[in-house]
Amino acid sequence: MTKLDEKEIIKIFQKGFGRQVSEDVETFPLGKKLCVIKTDTLVESTDIPPKMRLYDAARKSIVACVSDFASKGVQPSYCIISVAIPRKYSAKKIKEIADGLRDASKEFGFKILGGDTNEGEELVLSVSFFGIAYDIVHRSGARIGDSIIVTGPFGNASAGLKHVMNGKKAGPKFAKRIKDTVYHPMPRLGFGVSAAKYLSSAMDSSDGLSTTLVEMSAQSKKKFVISSLPMDPELERFARQNRLDVIDLVFNGGEEYEIVATVPQKNLKKVKQIAKSRKISLIEIGSVEKGSGVFLADKKIEAGGWLHFR
Repeated sequence: MTKLDEKEIIKIFQKGFGRQVSEDVETFPLGKKLCVIKTDTLVESTDIPPKMRLYDAARKSIVACVSDFASKGVQPSYCIISVAIPRKYSAKKIKEIADGLRDASKEFGFKILGGDTNEGEELVLSVSFFGIAYDIVHRSGARIGDSIIVTGPFGNASAGLKHVMNGKKAGPKFAKRIKDTVYHPMPRLGFGVSAAKYLSSAMDSSDGLSTTLVEMSAQSKKKFVISSLPMDPELERFARQNRLDVIDLVFNGGEEYEIVATVPQKNLKKVKQIAKSRKISLIEIGSVEKGSGVFLADKKIEAGGWLHFR
Protein backbone atom coordinates (compact mmCIF):
# COMPACT_ATOMS: atom_id res chain seq x y z
CA MET A 1 0.00 0.00 0.00
CA THR A 2 1.41 3.38 -1.05
CA LYS A 3 1.74 5.90 1.77
CA LEU A 4 -0.24 9.05 1.05
CA ASP A 5 0.91 12.55 1.96
CA GLU A 6 -1.30 15.57 2.69
CA LYS A 7 -1.50 16.78 -0.92
CA GLU A 8 -2.52 13.36 -2.23
CA ILE A 9 -5.20 13.08 0.45
CA ILE A 10 -6.51 16.55 -0.45
CA LYS A 11 -6.71 15.52 -4.12
CA ILE A 12 -8.86 12.52 -3.21
CA PHE A 13 -11.30 14.79 -1.37
CA GLN A 14 -11.22 17.41 -4.15
CA LYS A 15 -12.03 14.78 -6.75
CA GLY A 16 -14.96 13.62 -4.65
CA PHE A 17 -16.22 17.17 -4.18
CA GLY A 18 -15.67 18.19 -7.82
CA ARG A 19 -13.05 20.86 -6.98
CA GLN A 20 -9.54 20.66 -8.46
CA VAL A 21 -7.91 24.06 -7.85
CA SER A 22 -6.48 24.76 -4.40
CA GLU A 23 -6.80 28.19 -2.76
CA ASP A 24 -5.89 29.66 0.60
CA VAL A 25 -9.59 30.27 1.32
CA GLU A 26 -12.96 29.16 0.01
CA THR A 27 -15.57 31.57 -1.34
CA PHE A 28 -19.18 31.65 -2.44
CA PRO A 29 -21.33 34.50 -3.84
CA LEU A 30 -23.32 36.57 -1.36
CA GLY A 31 -25.21 39.14 -3.38
CA LYS A 32 -22.63 41.25 -5.23
CA LYS A 33 -19.90 40.24 -2.80
CA LEU A 34 -18.13 37.04 -1.75
CA CYS A 35 -18.37 35.25 1.55
CA VAL A 36 -14.79 34.21 2.36
CA ILE A 37 -14.27 31.16 4.59
CA LYS A 38 -11.28 29.33 6.03
CA THR A 39 -10.90 26.52 8.54
CA ASP A 40 -7.74 25.20 10.15
CA THR A 41 -6.87 22.79 12.94
CA LEU A 42 -4.12 22.90 15.54
CA VAL A 43 -3.23 19.52 17.06
CA GLU A 44 -1.09 19.41 20.20
CA SER A 45 1.19 16.53 19.12
CA THR A 46 2.07 17.97 15.70
CA ASP A 47 1.62 21.74 15.99
CA ILE A 48 2.68 22.81 19.49
CA PRO A 49 6.47 22.90 19.97
CA PRO A 50 8.13 22.29 23.35
CA LYS A 51 7.82 25.08 25.94
CA MET A 52 5.08 26.90 24.03
CA ARG A 53 2.54 28.34 26.47
CA LEU A 54 -1.09 27.33 25.99
CA TYR A 55 -1.85 31.06 25.55
CA ASP A 56 0.53 31.18 22.55
CA ALA A 57 -0.76 27.86 21.19
CA ALA A 58 -4.30 29.27 21.19
CA ARG A 59 -3.05 32.39 19.39
CA LYS A 60 -1.19 30.22 16.87
CA SER A 61 -4.43 28.43 15.97
CA ILE A 62 -5.83 31.84 15.03
CA VAL A 63 -2.70 33.00 13.20
CA ALA A 64 -2.91 30.13 10.71
CA CYS A 65 -6.30 31.29 9.39
CA VAL A 66 -5.55 35.01 9.67
CA SER A 67 -2.46 34.53 7.50
CA ASP A 68 -4.56 32.90 4.78
CA PHE A 69 -6.99 35.83 4.88
CA ALA A 70 -4.04 38.23 4.76
CA SER A 71 -2.68 36.66 1.58
CA LYS A 72 -6.09 37.05 -0.06
CA GLY A 73 -6.42 40.70 0.97
CA VAL A 74 -9.47 40.10 3.16
CA GLN A 75 -10.19 41.20 6.73
CA PRO A 76 -11.71 38.33 8.74
CA SER A 77 -14.88 39.38 10.56
CA TYR A 78 -16.14 36.38 12.52
CA CYS A 79 -14.84 33.12 13.91
CA ILE A 80 -16.24 29.94 15.45
CA ILE A 81 -14.02 27.56 17.40
CA SER A 82 -14.25 23.85 18.22
CA VAL A 83 -12.07 22.74 21.13
CA ALA A 84 -11.11 19.25 22.28
CA ILE A 85 -9.61 19.38 25.77
CA PRO A 86 -7.99 16.55 27.77
CA ARG A 87 -9.87 15.66 30.96
CA LYS A 88 -6.73 16.34 33.05
CA TYR A 89 -6.67 20.07 32.15
CA SER A 90 -7.24 22.42 35.09
CA ALA A 91 -9.46 25.50 35.04
CA LYS A 92 -6.27 27.58 34.97
CA LYS A 93 -5.08 25.91 31.75
CA ILE A 94 -8.48 26.32 30.10
CA LYS A 95 -8.54 30.00 31.05
CA GLU A 96 -5.10 30.42 29.49
CA ILE A 97 -6.44 29.01 26.20
CA ALA A 98 -9.51 31.25 26.38
CA ASP A 99 -7.34 34.31 27.07
CA GLY A 100 -5.15 33.52 24.07
CA LEU A 101 -8.17 33.26 21.79
CA ARG A 102 -9.76 36.42 23.20
CA ASP A 103 -6.59 38.51 22.87
CA ALA A 104 -6.01 37.24 19.33
CA SER A 105 -9.51 38.41 18.37
CA LYS A 106 -8.64 41.89 19.61
CA GLU A 107 -5.23 41.83 17.92
CA PHE A 108 -6.61 40.93 14.50
CA GLY A 109 -9.99 42.65 14.67
CA PHE A 110 -12.59 39.89 14.48
CA LYS A 111 -15.39 38.63 16.73
CA ILE A 112 -15.64 35.10 18.16
CA LEU A 113 -19.26 33.99 17.82
CA GLY A 114 -19.02 30.71 19.73
CA GLY A 115 -18.27 27.10 18.89
CA ASP A 116 -18.17 23.62 20.41
CA THR A 117 -16.39 21.99 23.36
CA ASN A 118 -15.35 18.34 23.46
CA GLU A 119 -13.17 15.96 25.47
CA GLY A 120 -10.11 14.51 23.75
CA GLU A 121 -6.84 12.69 24.35
CA GLU A 122 -4.89 15.85 23.46
CA LEU A 123 -5.61 19.53 22.85
CA VAL A 124 -7.18 20.22 19.46
CA LEU A 125 -8.34 23.65 18.30
CA SER A 126 -10.33 23.88 15.07
CA VAL A 127 -11.09 27.42 13.98
CA SER A 128 -13.29 28.64 11.13
CA PHE A 129 -13.21 32.22 9.87
CA PHE A 130 -15.65 34.26 7.83
CA GLY A 131 -15.28 37.54 5.98
CA ILE A 132 -16.85 39.55 3.16
CA ALA A 133 -15.05 40.90 0.08
CA TYR A 134 -15.69 41.92 -3.50
CA ASP A 135 -12.81 39.73 -4.66
CA ILE A 136 -9.68 37.95 -3.45
CA VAL A 137 -6.09 37.87 -4.66
CA HIS A 138 -5.72 34.46 -6.28
CA ARG A 139 -2.72 32.15 -6.32
CA SER A 140 -2.86 32.37 -10.11
CA GLY A 141 -2.49 35.67 -11.96
CA ALA A 142 1.26 36.27 -12.11
CA ARG A 143 2.32 38.00 -15.33
CA ILE A 144 5.59 38.05 -17.24
CA GLY A 145 7.75 40.88 -15.90
CA ASP A 146 6.19 40.94 -12.42
CA SER A 147 8.45 41.13 -9.39
CA ILE A 148 8.23 38.33 -6.81
CA ILE A 149 8.12 39.70 -3.27
CA VAL A 150 7.93 38.33 0.27
CA THR A 151 6.97 40.17 3.44
CA GLY A 152 9.86 38.94 5.55
CA PRO A 153 12.84 36.59 5.86
CA PHE A 154 12.58 32.81 5.58
CA GLY A 155 14.39 30.10 7.50
CA ASN A 156 14.05 31.59 10.99
CA ALA A 157 11.10 29.42 11.95
CA SER A 158 12.89 26.26 10.86
CA ALA A 159 16.03 27.40 12.67
CA GLY A 160 13.95 28.18 15.75
CA LEU A 161 12.38 24.72 15.80
CA LYS A 162 15.78 23.09 15.42
CA HIS A 163 17.06 25.27 18.26
CA VAL A 164 14.24 24.50 20.74
CA MET A 165 13.62 20.88 19.73
CA ASN A 166 17.06 19.61 18.74
CA GLY A 167 19.37 21.87 20.70
CA LYS A 168 21.02 23.46 17.67
CA LYS A 169 23.33 26.29 18.70
CA ALA A 170 22.54 29.97 18.13
CA GLY A 171 23.95 33.25 19.42
CA PRO A 172 21.86 35.02 22.10
CA LYS A 173 20.32 37.71 19.86
CA PHE A 174 19.60 35.35 16.98
CA ALA A 175 18.24 32.74 19.39
CA LYS A 176 15.72 35.28 20.67
CA ARG A 177 14.63 36.22 17.13
CA ILE A 178 14.13 32.65 15.98
CA LYS A 179 12.31 31.63 19.17
CA ASP A 180 10.00 34.65 18.77
CA THR A 181 9.25 33.43 15.23
CA VAL A 182 8.25 30.03 16.62
CA TYR A 183 6.29 31.13 19.68
CA HIS A 184 4.80 34.39 18.43
CA PRO A 185 4.39 34.33 14.62
CA MET A 186 3.07 37.50 13.03
CA PRO A 187 0.73 37.28 10.01
CA ARG A 188 0.79 40.26 7.65
CA LEU A 189 -2.91 41.12 7.79
CA GLY A 190 -2.73 44.90 7.57
CA PHE A 191 -0.31 44.80 4.65
CA GLY A 192 -2.29 42.12 2.82
CA VAL A 193 -5.57 44.04 3.03
CA SER A 194 -3.96 47.37 2.03
CA ALA A 195 -1.84 45.99 -0.81
CA ALA A 196 -4.35 43.54 -2.31
CA LYS A 197 -5.46 45.67 -5.28
CA TYR A 198 -1.84 46.17 -6.37
CA LEU A 199 -0.88 42.47 -6.43
CA SER A 200 -1.32 40.10 -9.39
CA SER A 201 -1.14 36.93 -7.27
CA ALA A 202 -0.45 35.95 -3.66
CA MET A 203 -0.31 33.01 -1.28
CA ASP A 204 0.32 32.30 2.40
CA SER A 205 3.72 30.69 2.94
CA SER A 206 3.16 28.60 6.07
CA ASP A 207 3.78 25.31 4.22
CA GLY A 208 7.21 26.51 3.11
CA LEU A 209 8.62 28.92 0.54
CA SER A 210 9.38 26.22 -2.05
CA THR A 211 5.86 24.77 -1.85
CA THR A 212 4.35 28.25 -2.15
CA LEU A 213 6.42 29.30 -5.15
CA VAL A 214 5.86 25.99 -6.97
CA GLU A 215 2.08 26.23 -6.42
CA MET A 216 1.89 29.86 -7.60
CA SER A 217 4.07 29.13 -10.64
CA ALA A 218 1.93 26.13 -11.62
CA GLN A 219 -1.39 27.94 -11.19
CA SER A 220 -0.13 31.00 -13.08
CA LYS A 221 1.50 28.84 -15.80
CA LYS A 222 4.65 30.97 -15.56
CA LYS A 223 8.33 30.50 -14.70
CA PHE A 224 9.47 31.95 -11.38
CA VAL A 225 13.16 32.90 -11.34
CA ILE A 226 14.61 33.47 -7.87
CA SER A 227 17.63 35.77 -7.79
CA SER A 228 18.18 36.26 -4.05
CA LEU A 229 17.51 34.36 -0.83
CA PRO A 230 15.20 36.14 1.62
CA MET A 231 16.98 35.38 4.87
CA ASP A 232 18.19 36.87 8.12
CA PRO A 233 21.92 37.79 7.88
CA GLU A 234 22.60 35.49 10.86
CA LEU A 235 20.94 32.44 9.30
CA GLU A 236 23.98 31.49 7.23
CA ARG A 237 26.18 31.50 10.33
CA PHE A 238 23.59 29.38 12.18
CA ALA A 239 23.53 26.88 9.31
CA ARG A 240 27.32 26.70 9.09
CA GLN A 241 27.71 26.34 12.87
CA ASN A 242 25.20 23.47 12.98
CA ARG A 243 26.18 21.85 9.67
CA LEU A 244 22.83 22.57 8.06
CA ASP A 245 21.96 23.50 4.47
CA VAL A 246 20.95 27.17 4.46
CA ILE A 247 19.05 26.79 1.17
CA ASP A 248 17.01 23.97 2.69
CA LEU A 249 16.26 26.12 5.75
CA VAL A 250 15.05 29.00 3.57
CA PHE A 251 12.99 27.04 1.04
CA ASN A 252 11.71 24.03 2.97
CA GLY A 253 11.26 25.07 6.59
CA GLY A 254 7.60 26.07 6.78
CA GLU A 255 5.82 27.70 9.74
CA GLU A 256 6.51 31.17 8.35
CA TYR A 257 3.34 33.19 8.05
CA GLU A 258 4.59 35.58 5.37
CA ILE A 259 2.87 36.60 2.15
CA VAL A 260 4.49 35.59 -1.14
CA ALA A 261 3.17 37.74 -3.98
CA THR A 262 3.80 38.93 -7.51
CA VAL A 263 3.58 42.62 -8.32
CA PRO A 264 3.38 44.40 -11.71
CA GLN A 265 6.27 46.83 -12.06
CA LYS A 266 3.91 49.82 -12.21
CA ASN A 267 2.61 48.95 -8.73
CA LEU A 268 5.92 48.10 -7.07
CA LYS A 269 6.60 51.56 -5.65
CA LYS A 270 3.13 51.74 -4.09
CA VAL A 271 3.45 48.27 -2.56
CA LYS A 272 6.82 49.23 -1.06
CA GLN A 273 5.25 52.37 0.43
CA ILE A 274 2.48 50.29 2.03
CA ALA A 275 5.06 47.87 3.45
CA LYS A 276 7.13 50.74 4.87
CA SER A 277 4.07 52.27 6.52
CA ARG A 278 3.40 48.89 8.16
CA LYS A 279 7.05 48.50 9.24
CA ILE A 280 7.41 45.41 7.05
CA SER A 281 10.77 44.56 5.48
CA LEU A 282 9.56 43.79 1.96
CA ILE A 283 12.08 41.71 0.01
CA GLU A 284 12.22 41.35 -3.79
CA ILE A 285 13.41 37.82 -4.48
CA GLY A 286 12.98 37.39 -8.23
CA SER A 287 10.85 37.84 -11.31
CA VAL A 288 8.22 36.13 -13.42
CA GLU A 289 9.19 34.89 -16.89
CA LYS A 290 7.72 32.89 -19.73
CA GLY A 291 7.87 29.18 -19.09
CA SER A 292 7.20 26.93 -16.09
CA GLY A 293 8.78 25.86 -12.83
CA VAL A 294 10.74 27.62 -10.10
CA PHE A 295 14.49 28.18 -10.51
CA LEU A 296 17.30 29.46 -8.31
CA ALA A 297 20.01 30.30 -10.85
CA ASP A 298 20.03 27.14 -13.03
CA LYS A 299 18.74 24.83 -10.30
CA LYS A 300 15.09 23.82 -10.36
CA ILE A 301 13.37 24.16 -6.99
CA GLU A 302 10.93 21.41 -6.09
CA ALA A 303 8.16 21.65 -3.50
CA GLY A 304 9.79 20.48 -0.27
CA GLY A 305 8.00 22.32 2.54
CA TRP A 306 5.83 20.97 5.31
CA LEU A 307 3.30 18.23 4.56
CA HIS A 308 1.31 16.17 7.04
CA PHE A 309 1.65 12.37 6.59
CA ARG A 310 5.01 12.75 4.80
